Parts: sequence; structure tokens; C-alpha cells
Amino acid sequence: MKTRRRSRELALQVLFQHDVGRVPVDEALAIARSGGSGAEWTMAEALCTGTALHVEELDRIIERHLSDWTLDRLASADRVILRMALYELRYMGTPPGVVISEAVELAKRYGTGESGRFVNGVLGAIVREGSRAG
Repeated sequence: MKTRRRSRELALQVLFQHDVGRVPVDEALAIARSGGSGAEWTMAEALCTGTALHVEELDRIIERHLSDWTLDRLASADRVILRMALYELRYMGTPPGVVISEAVELAKRYGTGESGRFVNGVLGAIVREGSRAG
């Protein structure tokens, strides 16, 4: 579990550089490559490349679950965490409870004082909607 948590932290750092600094994902990955190795790097790279590849789709889903907010107005860390978690939910087969729990922990650590609750609420709504649709 510790390896997966570290993978998510690495991915968050890379995707944050991409989102805020407009650094291309491949460049941000190259810069961060020294931060991880082995299994943690494999998962981090998959999260980064997959999230970047599907960002428009992920953003549309997230935006449907924002009340009185736009994606642009979210704190950068929250936006990146939501994208990354949603990618993991949709494409990596990680159980929803694990994804949400890990995303909330990242939000508490890297976001604002309200980030944990906010990320939990948005991801919970997305998971509930997916359950009804299936």
C-alpha cells in the first residue's frame, strides 16, 4: 500500500507541474523520474499519462458534479487530485473506496483546509452516479 500511495504522490506532483506550469507531461515525468523507482514509478507514470490523455473526458465528468463552481475556479491541487482519482476509478480498476480514501488523504496533505471534504463529496457523487447508471 505504501508503494501505491507514493505512486499517487509522484503522479500528483507531475500532473500539478503540467496543470499549473503548463509543463508537457513527458517533460514533467522526466524531471520527476529521480523521485521514484520500480513499481511506484510504473503506477505513477500510468496515472500521469492516462490522466493527461483523458483530461477532457475527466473534466466533463467532474464539472457535472460541481455545484456553483467551475473547474477553473478550483484550487489547482484539488483539480489535479480529482482528475487523477477519476482516471484511476475509470481505467485502472482500483476499488472506489480505496481511490476515494487515497484522494482525500492527498487533498488533506496538499490542498486547503476544505479540500478533503470537497474531494470526498465530488468523488462520492461520481461513484454513486456510476452505480445507478450500471
